[in-house]
Amino acid sequence: QVVLMESGGGLVQPGGSMSLSCTASGTVHRLYAMGWYRQALGKQRELVASITFADIIKYGDFTMGRFAISRDSVGNTVILQMYNLQPDDTAVYYCNAEEATDAMYWGQGTQVTVSS
Repeated sequence: QVVLMESGGGLVQPGGSMSLSCTASGTVHRLYAMGWYRQALGKQRELVASITFADIIKYGDFTMGRFAISRDSVGNTVILQMYNLQPDDTAVYYCNAEEATDAMYWGQGTQVTVSS
């Protein structure tokens, strides 16, 4: 089992920046990738960014260079840096971890609200 602990989130003004962090614990040696998804009210959950333990990175199309994902040297913490945030970025952001067997784990979610 893997447990994901998220930190960060909250209220930010349009054009502002924010960082989210997620640390995995438990059977982390089985993990293949970690990342972030988001779900806005009334919309489907979508990929924000993911990074494999071979440092292969994917970004959602909407990120357009405004988001950056990285992981620490140990590998069980991923950080999502978000820049030039807009009201459309308002959503619950979920940390995700995936095993090579396709088993997936989710964090509890953290609210990001972009508003003046």
